[in-house]
Amino acid sequence: MTTAAVPSPSLRAQRLVFDGQLTIYDAGVLKTRLQAALEQAGDGGLELDLDQVSEIDTAGLQLLLLARRESRRLQRPLRIVAASAALREVVGFCRLGDFFGETLPPDARD
Repeated sequence: MTTAAVPSPSLRAQRLVFDGQLTIYDAGVLKTRLQAALEQAGDGGLELDLDQVSEIDTAGLQLLLLARRESRRLQRPLRIVAASAALREVVGFCRLGDFFGETLPPDARD
């Protein structure tokens, strides 16, 4: 799994792009990157581009749940701006579309 911070079309937000697997094997590193990105995001918040996530397991899902909870705690917006089929499948299976609310692209909600 790789991540990259890229400029967001929204000038106020920071965007983090994930590419590859979002699984237990990379969970520790990804947790650190997500928390740092949230803390640095400022008032514009953080956008997650998960379009290139090829596989996600429960550890990856837990990271996204943690990111959502931390964004609320820090009072910083968190949005998922793109979601892969793998992510949509897991979110739908776990019926977590409502938990993420408006942060999920419309086709990822169940």
